[in-house]
Amino acid sequence: MDDVCPRPDADEARIESLRERLLDVAGLSELFRVLADETRTKILYLLAAEELCVHDLARILDLTLPTISHHLRLMRLMRLVKSRREGKHVYYSLSDDHVLQLIQTAQEHYQEE
Repeated sequence: MDDVCPRPDADEARIESLRERLLDVAGLSELFRVLADETRTKILYLLAAEELCVHDLARILDLTLPTISHHLRLMRLMRLVKSRREGKHVYYSLSDDHVLQLIQTAQEHYQEE
């Protein structure tokens, strides 16, 4: 059998060290779950171009205000977007360049052959 580990009694210190490394990626699956939604990815892509309000996003994406607000709320919780109030209007933008880098890296990977 090729799928059987030749060292079932592997070094415990090595195993523990690898377990501890898993803490470095704890919570990342939640971030990728948020990014996995096409609408949220489109919102982030638009916000990378410029600051927009909920109304603009709803019109561009042809979605309802509550739908856009729901997505923005979730992305704010994940610290992907930030908001700024100007009178009655709330404008959204990316929290930082890391979000754009994630999108660009994903685009590059997707376009590879």
